[in-house]
Amino acid sequence: MEDVITKSIALDALGIKNAIVRYQLTSDELHDELVKNGEGVESSSGAIAVNTGEFTGRSPKDRFIVKDDITKDEVWWSDINIPFEARKFDLLYTKVVDYLSEKEIYVRDSYACADENYKLNIRVVNEYSWSNMFAHNMFLRPTDKELETFSPEWTIINAPGFNADPELDGTRQHNFAILNFTQKIALIGGSGYTGEIKKGIFSALNFILPVYKNTLPMHCSANVGKEGDTAIFFGLSGTGKTTLSTDPTRSLIGDDEHGWTGENTVFNFEGGCYAKVINLSHAQEPEIFAAIKKGAILENVVMDDKGTVDFADTSITQNTRVSYPIYHIDNIKTPSIGTNPKNIFFLTADAFGVLPPISKLTPNQAAYHFISGYTAKVAGTEAGIKEPTPSFSACFGAPFMPLHPTRYAEMLSAKMKEAGVNVWLINTGWSGGQYGVGRRMPLKYTRAMISAVLNGDLGSYRYEDYHIHSVFGVAQPRSCPGVPTELLSPRATWNNDEEYYKVAFKLSNAFRHNFKQFEDVASEDIRRGGPQRYAF
Repeated sequence: MEDVITKSIALDALGIKNAIVRYQLTSDELHDELVKNGEGVESSSGAIAVNTGEFTGRSPKDRFIVKDDITKDEVWWSDINIPFEARKFDLLYTKVVDYLSEKEIYVRDSYACADENYKLNIRVVNEYSWSNMFAHNMFLRPTDKELETFSPEWTIINAPGFNADPELDGTRQHNFAILNFTQKIALIGGSGYTGEIKKGIFSALNFILPVYKNTLPMHCSANVGKEGDTAIFFGLSGTGKTTLSTDPTRSLIGDDEHGWTGENTVFNFEGGCYAKVINLSHAQEPEIFAAIKKGAILENVVMDDKGTVDFADTSITQNTRVSYPIYHIDNIKTPSIGTNPKNIFFLTADAFGVLPPISKLTPNQAAYHFISGYTAKVAGTEAGIKEPTPSFSACFGAPFMPLHPTRYAEMLSAKMKEAGVNVWLINTGWSGGQYGVGRRMPLKYTRAMISAVLNGDLGSYRYEDYHIHSVFGVAQPRSCPGVPTELLSPRATWNNDEEYYKVAFKLSNAFRHNFKQFEDVASEDIRRGGPQRYAF
């Protein structure tokens, strides 16, 4: 699985002069380099643990796109897609490559997109060895033969130690992540958080694939059953994409980023997984737990002096992570490609505890919920969050979507109709009350509901086997194999109808308020896919 290559390269064409280039190091070599440089510490499982420094997550307000002839009329310019001047980019780029010149740096050639027809060759230039090891884990790894003729199409320049001067450089603060579609460069500086590397290329593909390739990019995980039935799991961070798609009875296609082509295939963009590890346990998530071994990188976790990780300790961040190559999971699809999906799951961690744990969506409801991209933040996840707070991210990935959300929604709707897909809303959040009162839906029951869909048990239900939710209008099954019937009705778990409806209408109002920004471009049918009543 490792790269074994002795080729060396020059980086003068990038403007990097006289650097000591450590090219295409293997995972084992990078592991040793990390320890030698004092950049990381080996845990008891063999994985390397690193601290990403000031930033332990992405910084969406510091993500920019160069506004030029390619992007000016295509990109949905907003507080998510922030324009950056081409002239300013060139000046900042020169500063970054000057900073990297004469340093020891790490370079890796890799690619994105498992489908050969959509392959994107990438050269990654890293200041730090652990950032390069992350790139080894997360991007697809060329063979030695492929490297002989490798020609990069996109380049990632990653310099965490370089800080911009906002007044001179046009950034908001000292950190930045900038996409330049004309020069095909992702420029990242001032932040050691590795997620900026993978999300930079994801954002680029979210522009390239729909604009030029008639392919829908998706922020989702995917797996496939023994009969070749593909399932897709959309969801924001913390809703269970990685956990629920990593199933010992189904082969994993990928855990985060995929494309759905006009040729009816679903392919993984990546060569690895980047999982949250907060409260990780072997009992609940054995496949992910076992993947944390030599070759994996743990980020911002707390360990004791014996190297044992305390996965419950969030004193550094709630966003503790692990990256590992996909082959650390035993049951994977090779290559990482499936056919048209039979079922799509929208995952939400509803901290208000009012959405059903599982419900079936009509096509209009599916479009509405896809555009909305709902989950909830709970107390402690961000500064100032004291109680459950609605969080909406269009297409379950707005920070990475350069085009208007309705462009992606229209593509998804067309593909769902063509493939005859069933769409399900899964609440992995709270039951019996909102956060602080109720409890998180047990993972074993969520797995049982998804299994009931995938093995056809729920698909055979008739209309009368469902109850229509009185606020959100979704169809919730009255029973489900392996799940206590009382859990299927969120209202019944509260034992307080008045309080339940008060909170349910509060959430429905939040949905409607959020959707106002899309009403001018969404059809009447899609608008009717959401909750229809305000609370008075």
